[in-house]
Amino acid sequence: MLKVKIAGTGAFLPERCLTNDDLTQLVETSDEWIRTRTGIRKRHLLSEGQSPAEMGVAAARAALAAAGIDHPQVDLLIAATNVSEQPIPGTAPHIASGLELPGEPAFFDIKAGCAGFVYGLALASGCLATGMFQSALVVGVEAPSRFLDWQDRRTCVLFGDGAGAALVVPSDGEAGVLGVSLHGDATNLRLLRIEAGGVGLPASEATVRERLHFLKMDGKGLFRAAVPMMERATREALAQAGLTPKDIDWLIPHQANLRIIRPLAARLGVPEERVVVNIDRVANTSTASIPIALDELVRTGKLKEGQIVALTAFGAGVAYGAVILRW
Repeated sequence: MLKVKIAGTGAFLPERCLTNDDLTQLVETSDEWIRTRTGIRKRHLLSEGQSPAEMGVAAARAALAAAGIDHPQVDLLIAATNVSEQPIPGTAPHIASGLELPGEPAFFDIKAGCAGFVYGLALASGCLATGMFQSALVVGVEAPSRFLDWQDRRTCVLFGDGAGAALVVPSDGEAGVLGVSLHGDATNLRLLRIEAGGVGLPASEATVRERLHFLKMDGKGLFRAAVPMMERATREALAQAGLTPKDIDWLIPHQANLRIIRPLAARLGVPEERVVVNIDRVANTSTASIPIALDELVRTGKLKEGQIVALTAFGAGVAYGAVILRW
C-alpha cells in the first residue's frame, strides 16, 4: 500500500459578510446571545445568482496552485456536500466542468454530513494507496444559506457558506496519512435533517407551506453526541498510527460550536494554543469547515513539516470520523 499525503490546500469564502448585528434585523437575537452560545461573530454568504459550485472551483484551483500540479495530473475528484448543486447530477461534475479538467477524470459526490471532507479524504487516500488513481482533489463545499429558515434563530445564526479543497498525491517521504477512523450512528439520524425534497417526501405545495425544505436540528442531541464521537474517532485514528493525543501538534475539529470544540480539546488533553478555531469569523461551513481551517493554518505558516495534524468531524446521519496526518 502506497503512502499518500496532501500536496496543496485551498479555500474560498464569498465576499458578502453577515455580522451578528446584521442578523438582529432578520430575527429576534443579539450579538451577545450568538457569541456566548456559539463563539460566532460573523459569516460569509453567497450572493443571489452565485453558484455553490463556483466556490468549489475556486478552492480547488487554489489547492492545485499551492501544489504546483497541472490539471492533467488530476484523475479523481470527490465533492463532499450535504445539499448538491441540483438533485441530478450532483456537485462534482459541476466543479469538474468549472475546472475544465481534461482526460475525463472520475468524479462523484459523497454525503456524510459535516464529516464529509474527512470521509472524502479517507476515501481518496484509500483509492491512491491501492494504486487505482495517481492524484485526487477532495473538495468540501457548502451553501447553508440556501436551505436555512431565516425565521428560526436556533439554526440561521449558526452557519456560513464556503469551500475548501485538498490535493492528495502519493508520498515518497515521511509525510502522509497515518491513521483513519470512520463511524456512523444511525440511531441518531434525525438529529440534523431536511425532511422534504427527496424521493421519500417529494416537493409539493404542502411541503413548502409546512417549511419542510429547511434545515432542522436537535441542538441538545447534537451537543450530547458530538464530543464523545469525535473523541472516539480521534483516539482510534491515533492508535492506528501508533500515536497518542500528546503527539498532536494541531487539532482541527469541525467548526460547529465553540462549546463543542473546547470540551473536545479538554478531553483529548490538547492545549488551547494547538487547537485551530476560526468559527468566530466564518461560522459553521459544514463540509467546508475543516479544509478552510487547514488551508488557513498552512497559509499562515504555522503548520510545519513533520508536525502531526488531527482532523475530526461529525455530522448528519450521524456520521463521524478522524484522519491523522504527518505534514
